[in-house]
Amino acid sequence: MKARIAVIGIIALCAASVVFGQTPRRRATPVNTAATTTQAVNETAGDTSRINAKRRAGSISYLDDKGRTIFVDTITGEEWTDSTVISQVPKMEYPLLHALTVGVNVWDPIMRAFGQKFGIADAWVELSLHNRYKPIVELGLGTAANTPSGMNFTYKSPMSVYFRLGANYNFLYNSNPDYSVYAGLRYGFASFKYHIENVDVNDSYWGESSEFSMPVQSATAGWLEVVFGLRVKIWGPVSAGWAVKYHSILHESGSSYGKPWYIPGYGSRNGALTGSFSISYTFGLERLNKKKANGVITETSGAPTEQNTVSSLPADTEKTPSE
Repeated sequence: MKARIAVIGIIALCAASVVFGQTPRRRATPVNTAATTTQAVNETAGDTSRINAKRRAGSISYLDDKGRTIFVDTITGEEWTDSTVISQVPKMEYPLLHALTVGVNVWDPIMRAFGQKFGIADAWVELSLHNRYKPIVELGLGTAANTPSGMNFTYKSPMSVYFRLGANYNFLYNSNPDYSVYAGLRYGFASFKYHIENVDVNDSYWGESSEFSMPVQSATAGWLEVVFGLRVKIWGPVSAGWAVKYHSILHESGSSYGKPWYIPGYGSRNGALTGSFSISYTFGLERLNKKKANGVITETSGAPTEQNTVSSLPADTEKTPSE
């Protein structure tokens, strides 16, 4: 009985010590050190985005000739670029609407001086996009009059209009635009008339000869051209260009008298290669590439002048400290 009472007493004593014997945990008070004092400064010291955002608030901006945003500090006048807002490096050195070029192809007149029996001339207009992609339209006149050597007929085609549509790709698009090396494609089309006259037929049996002419025929033809060429500056906006062309007939109308020997704009149907020699004049389109930055209209073809920069500063920053 005494042993049981002793055991119960020990258990009660242990329970009381658990309930009343625990002391509350101490709450540690943080200690301020030199490191913790400068912690906020250290966190923002390398935060370029926050630093540049504050710097942009006190700056004006403009677009340079490469399309980059240049900031100008309104107090110091220092120019700087914000690397945190640059999404990518511009791929094009020249603006979208870069230039318009008009030219005259004098290949046929030159070749006629050396005995060619067809062709007159054509003119073309080319739009330069970023000095890289260059859609082009060509319009020309063609005629033919040829009596082949050793043959007994004369082929004639009156003056007819033809056109070509296509584009060139300039491989030197980020280089000096005064010089270009390009490849291009063209689709050409012509609607024309032709006839054969003075056909001389000799009858060897009777020893007689007769002469007749083929009626005038109407025809259409379309062809594809692959062009490789170069263009160089001669003087100011005047340039000269040379090109080699490979062409192939895509479609043409039929005739009961056979296919035409000459197609305006294409040339002799027997030749797959031809060339061109052009004199051209280029008009710059820089004024069409204006953009607006922070309320200031600037041209992407160049940085604003010093006068424009000063006039765009806030009124209170135009005065010197002495004033």
